[in-house]
Amino acid sequence: MIALIFIGLPLLGILAYFKYNRQFGGKLTSSHIEEYSNSPHWNGKKFVNAVPTSMDLSVKDMPKLIREQFRKDANREPEAPLPIAAFDLHSFQSTSEFTYIWYGHSAFLMKMNGITFAIDPMMGPDAAPIGPMRTKRFSENTLDIIDHWPNLDAVLYTHDHYDHLDYASIQKLKQKVGHWYVALGVGRHLERWGISPSSITEMDWWDDATLGDIQLTFTPSRHFAGRGPTDRAKSFWGGWVLKTSKESVYFTGDGGYAGHFEEVGKRLGPFDICFTECGQYNEKWRPIHMFPEESVQAATESQSNKAVPYHWGGFRLALHPWTEPVERFIDHANAENLQYQLPKLGAINTLNDGNSKPWW
Repeated sequence: MIALIFIGLPLLGILAYFKYNRQFGGKLTSSHIEEYSNSPHWNGKKFVNAVPTSMDLSVKDMPKLIREQFRKDANREPEAPLPIAAFDLHSFQSTSEFTYIWYGHSAFLMKMNGITFAIDPMMGPDAAPIGPMRTKRFSENTLDIIDHWPNLDAVLYTHDHYDHLDYASIQKLKQKVGHWYVALGVGRHLERWGISPSSITEMDWWDDATLGDIQLTFTPSRHFAGRGPTDRAKSFWGGWVLKTSKESVYFTGDGGYAGHFEEVGKRLGPFDICFTECGQYNEKWRPIHMFPEESVQAATESQSNKAVPYHWGGFRLALHPWTEPVERFIDHANAENLQYQLPKLGAINTLNDGNSKPWW
């Protein structure tokens, strides 16, 4: 009996942790599954990519990978916290052209045709809030930045991984946001965190929506999603295209290289600018994260005139030096004659900005 108690109590604690910890988001229900089954990308049990996708990781690889991930190697993170420019509301609102601010990793604040919105505004301090080991952000006090933002017409989410969608940011944002456009399955997390279902639009690949004068299209990517041990691929993933009569923007979302970039370009391009995922790669998970050379290829194949590499400069989620993604991107972009921008954290940028200089 005593042995059962010693075994049972920790087990109950673990089960309670998974059930009641709000970080995990909304519980998957039978009604959700019924809804998702209407998607051509749901195979009856989970969402799937357009091409076969798996990571080259076995159970025996995991202990070594975890040790390597948390080893204090030189150059895998900045020597000091990365500064972020203070938000300048007047300057942000004064221009009529497409404007964006990058806050590291995948967090962006944007303005297009007078509409203000954010993409993947994960502004929290930790990309592993449920793990025994923390993944600290390279910059400090980023959650406070949300307080200085104006009200947002919308927030767009590419998928529900912790480095893109976090509970703390939602609690700051939910009083500021008019509408939420998200991948299929992400809505249940927002609802659990206090967002009204009437203000959430879930989207499948190639679905369209209208935000003011902006046409939004949710586009394919090659990735996966999930926030807990039982919901892997039970929500969807993708990228965004935003088009007006004057400007066209492509945000690739997370994912490995595949033929969808060319398809997006043919269907919806050309694009004035492409925000292309670039960072947190490893040969063992190449199918779900691009290497920098592939990031350049994604921009060119999607018929983009200019590119911004993102998914770096925020967290240490892979084994490479923290500036390697952007440095390799620059080399390959120059070789391919692709124009690019290298935004400083917190700085206001427009389409007319030329090739930036390395700031790190």
